[in-house]
Amino acid sequence: MKIDFANLQYQHNLYKDEIEEAILKVARNCNFIMGNEVQELEKSLEDFTGAKYAVTCSNGTDALLLAMMALDIKPGDEVITTPFTFIATAETIAFLGATPVFVDIDEKTYNIDPNKIEDKITSKTKAIIPVSLYGQAADMDKIQDIATKHNLKIIIDGAQSFGCTYNGKTDSNLGDISTTSFFPAKPLGCYGDGGAVFTNDEKIANKMKSLRLHGQSKRYHHKYIGMGGRLDTLQAAILNIKLKYYPKDLALRQEVAFKYTKALETKTNLILPYIDEKATSAWAQYSVRVKNRDEVQNRLKEAGIPTAVHYPMPLHLQECFLYLGYKKGDFPISEIVSDEIMSLPMNPYVTDEEIEYIVGNL
Repeated sequence: MKIDFANLQYQHNLYKDEIEEAILKVARNCNFIMGNEVQELEKSLEDFTGAKYAVTCSNGTDALLLAMMALDIKPGDEVITTPFTFIATAETIAFLGATPVFVDIDEKTYNIDPNKIEDKITSKTKAIIPVSLYGQAADMDKIQDIATKHNLKIIIDGAQSFGCTYNGKTDSNLGDISTTSFFPAKPLGCYGDGGAVFTNDEKIANKMKSLRLHGQSKRYHHKYIGMGGRLDTLQAAILNIKLKYYPKDLALRQEVAFKYTKALETKTNLILPYIDEKATSAWAQYSVRVKNRDEVQNRLKEAGIPTAVHYPMPLHLQECFLYLGYKKGDFPISEIVSDEIMSLPMNPYVTDEEIEYIVGNL
């Protein structure tokens, strides 16, 4: 059996008539930048998330940049985040001249451990960026309490978690600003790069709208130093179609995850995903921990089963962050998890037969 990790071709074929017609409509209208489809998508994203303002942008990395720029994160500031995440989370902090300050993760959820945050707060700390890793929000009750106590802003890196919930709210409707990515392999993906930022603050929303257009207040008049961070109309048109079916896809992801867990829960040599009782996951990944990961991956590959590692090296050990002065052993849980984590094929269309085959081989 040959298994597709993300199954993007299958998903396209499900909705191809609508998607291809939407693409052709944009092509015929030749309104490729900030066309009507962009505004339509932003309204639909607001309706879906419950956030008052959704601002689309060019990708999930630029979403983080827009959020920090809107909150005036500057050189010399410190931003607390996790070392166990995709590099964009901390890369964007450094890009703005601020300093990423890492806090180790909770061993069950793999998200930032709120019990370790306060020890890292200094007079230079301006914000906390929790990551909703693999699709599940961090412990936002505790993080919000800490942020309120110390007058800090919260930016949620929700690149993997669009549609997840925490205490009944989507994580796009938590913190001061929440971000997401529409990279093709994400739970809601477009056909290239795309992203969005969410907030309930009108002033912040308007600033981010300006920042994504080179800081324009009106054409060729620039209030801020900004960026070229718009979402292409073509990608918005595609997302408008896919968002209609996204609740169904989310439900199917839940079913696939449940079937994996039920089939694997008796395997004592595996550590399975943990979902907090306050939360639901968008299941961007279904990640297990195994001691002999390289051997297991090779054997699964021989059986036609693709796997992935998210992520093999925590950020504090990456060459680009050596200047921060961290060393091996500083964040032991992140280091252990990065040595053991392995993601199994996860998408809404993994069949029962495929799950049986994957689990049998695993």
